[in-house]
Amino acid sequence: MKRSLAPILCAVTLLGAGCAGPRPPLPTVETVDLDRYAGRWYEIARLPNRFQAKCLWDTRATYNREGERITVLNECRTEDGSLDSAHGIARVVEGSGNGKLRVSFFRPFYGDYWILALDPDYRWVLVGEPTRRYAWILARTPRLDSDIRETLFDRAATLGFDRSAFRATPHTQQ
Repeated sequence: MKRSLAPILCAVTLLGAGCAGPRPPLPTVETVDLDRYAGRWYEIARLPNRFQAKCLWDTRATYNREGERITVLNECRTEDGSLDSAHGIARVVEGSGNGKLRVSFFRPFYGDYWILALDPDYRWVLVGEPTRRYAWILARTPRLDSDIRETLFDRAATLGFDRSAFRATPHTQQ
């Protein structure tokens, strides 16, 4: 019996390049006002990832501008209820209209942080990266209207993210 090599080749393809062929480029918003973007954002939902595995609830990020530099503070509650935090920096990708950032918590290593959808009033945002393995829905408040959440899940799916893989982030604050 002849076996196809396609499943084996697909299994060894690195970084989710997949067997469905190349994905279209991931579009970002045209422009972001970083002063308006600064401040606290609450994680509403995310695609599960290893670096946030211990974060069970109350996950939030705070961005501050310090001249050309952007500081990042990520915080979350862990299983025992303690607050875990990580400090990082972000830099704008030149020519991106501030829609693409590179963020580092472990310099010299940086990861992509692309703003894929942004409320005109900066109340919510969809963030992801080109491999589509990581994505977050953030809001200025710990709760986001279900219609807006669904719209953002739909937008993520349209961009090639796995809509069904998103997990809601519970918050103890109102």
